[in-house]
Amino acid sequence: MNQGLPLRFWRNKVSTIKSARINHPINQFSTPEKLQTLLLVSRYKNRYIPFAFLSMALFHFTLFLNRKLKFYKLMGSGRNGTFDIRPDFNQWAIMVFFDSNQQPLMDIKPISKLLLGKFILGWWKVFSAETRYFLLEPYAGHGTWDGRSFVDPKHKTADPEGKIAVLTRATIRMSRLMHFWKAVPKTADQLEANKGFIYSIGIGEIPFVKQATFSVWESIEDMKAFAYKKMAHQDVIRRTRKESWYSEEMFLRFKILRENEPL
Repeated sequence: MNQGLPLRFWRNKVSTIKSARINHPINQFSTPEKLQTLLLVSRYKNRYIPFAFLSMALFHFTLFLNRKLKFYKLMGSGRNGTFDIRPDFNQWAIMVFFDSNQQPLMDIKPISKLLLGKFILGWWKVFSAETRYFLLEPYAGHGTWDGRSFVDPKHKTADPEGKIAVLTRATIRMSRLMHFWKAVPKTADQLEANKGFIYSIGIGEIPFVKQATFSVWESIEDMKAFAYKKMAHQDVIRRTRKESWYSEEMFLRFKILRENEPL
């Protein structure tokens, strides 16, 4: 009578599966320097704000199932183009990271369709949402986002000529929320007045706690003049480190490959 496969076989099989899970973790990036990023900012009319809220739930299904994406975030927006305790319910954002080796550079319409899908693009069209996009390549930075890093610190890349983009994001410790939000106006007020500033948006996954600012500058020199020479900004940076405001933070610089072509 057939007694089935021996116990030793199944023990070896389980051991092999466990080893595979450890050595080949799900959703890990390939080579960080191969990543590119697509940031989509959508703006809804007041009468469609309830559908903007709904989209943040529905879009998760499309993005989660898209195996071409290495990482994605759906985010709300603050007012005044930076960290702001007051939300802007008209404006929302999607940021996705993908392997550019697998998805060669093409026109923005097929890229958007490939990475976001027909459902998201159709949703924006139905609800007359205005969209602004940036196709980017991260080339320098430090820190992590949900434990993920997007550049290899050992791989040095020269700063590009002309415009660059910067993403600064952090998870703020609950015990430091008041300190953070008291300090925000001092730096936010200086941003738009700075030489070389072009555009910025304050975005976040969780209100008050997980916050980010994406900004565009005429040159790397203009960005550095704001980041490293403005006293108010320097004071905030010093306090964040000394008082340990963040449980996680990340700073990324991007080359701007394309922007604002019609979708």
